[in-house]
Amino acid sequence: MKHTQNTLLAILLLLSFGSAGAVVAAVSPEVDKKSSVTALRDLKAWLAVPLLKRTDLSNALFATVPLTKSDASSATEALWRDHAAYIVATRAAEMDTKVIELDGMKMKFEWLRFTKARPTNGHSLFISMHGGGGAPPQVNESQWRNQIELGRGYSPAEGIYLAPRAPTDTWNLWHQGHIDKFFDRLIENLIVLENVNPNRVYILGYSAGGDGVYQLAPRMADRFAGAAMMAGHPNDAQPLGLRNLPFAIQVGANDGAFQRNTVAADWGRKLDELQKADSQGYVHFTELHEGKGHWMDMQDRKAIPWMEKNSRVTLPDKIVWHQSNRTHQRFYWLASPSPKSGQDITARREGQTVTLASMNVPTVTVLLNDAMLNLDQPVTIHAGEVNLFSGRVPRTIATLARTLAERGDTNFTFSAEVTVRLP
Repeated sequence: MKHTQNTLLAILLLLSFGSAGAVVAAVSPEVDKKSSVTALRDLKAWLAVPLLKRTDLSNALFATVPLTKSDASSATEALWRDHAAYIVATRAAEMDTKVIELDGMKMKFEWLRFTKARPTNGHSLFISMHGGGGAPPQVNESQWRNQIELGRGYSPAEGIYLAPRAPTDTWNLWHQGHIDKFFDRLIENLIVLENVNPNRVYILGYSAGGDGVYQLAPRMADRFAGAAMMAGHPNDAQPLGLRNLPFAIQVGANDGAFQRNTVAADWGRKLDELQKADSQGYVHFTELHEGKGHWMDMQDRKAIPWMEKNSRVTLPDKIVWHQSNRTHQRFYWLASPSPKSGQDITARREGQTVTLASMNVPTVTVLLNDAMLNLDQPVTIHAGEVNLFSGRVPRTIATLARTLAERGDTNFTFSAEVTVRLP
């Protein structure tokens, strides 16, 4: 009976919306510690069952029982151990062969290891994208091999320098929609199999690879600790999503093909203006190397130590989320059930209060955990003068399991969530 009452409370808490888009939820009672302990015990019993014989977690009653902070932490640890075991069992082979296959496409890769500095909490990862583009396969193959060799010159202080080979030979080889999936999988694998620190993942690229950095960094900003664009072109990319991601722009001053030098300067000015309006965000530098054309003679290496100084901001107090043509359902601590290209939303977090602002996002989910705020106290979400939610938000195994499965990253695992309609 206790489980049923708690489940109903959780449902009412998350779904009782007002007619004008606002919701004021009743504060839920204290978490029942006995029920929480029982739910954690039931989770561990469920995890002990072989994967193919498990029942659907979403149908398990224990998955919706409100948890204490301590039990939510223990549940996260148990779910992570299970996730890591799954990665080891199912992904080790593709990392050994250095080929990942997704949706009928293949992406091979090579890597270099650098150990000049001893890691204190997992290795850094540098994902480095090659040039080329709309050319015969042998040209792109040569560019890929060159990108591997560039790693020896870039010579990061520590970590894995990984150069993937683009799955296609098209002009936009690094910013088609499938690239996001491949990079998500690479990062997820390497966190487990090579002890990569998810807060020290960096992305860089040269020429067409630089095109990819312009595109991927804003739309996947929550995956990276730094981004370095070398000699590329942004095409239709927008910099709004870079609020919490340090971004370096480097082009030869004489690199006039496709107006790379001109648009690099334009992007630098855009980031200058964004940072002027938001002094805590949009860290960047722009440099057009004098006397250099498309090849910068390794002067662009300065981006490597510049990036290495930064670790990822996992739970920023402000998020600016712009949906590009390649939409995403998660960005930092926000989720969108129905993302559409061109949507923009800004979210701020201060204490127990979250403030949302958007003109074209009808519904958004705010993801919460105990590192962000106190989930044993009421949370308030509002947009302008409209109160969208007030109340306690329950921690549940269902939310923990789903958000962990979505990213394979305990830094982005959330125990609670609230979905609101914006006025």
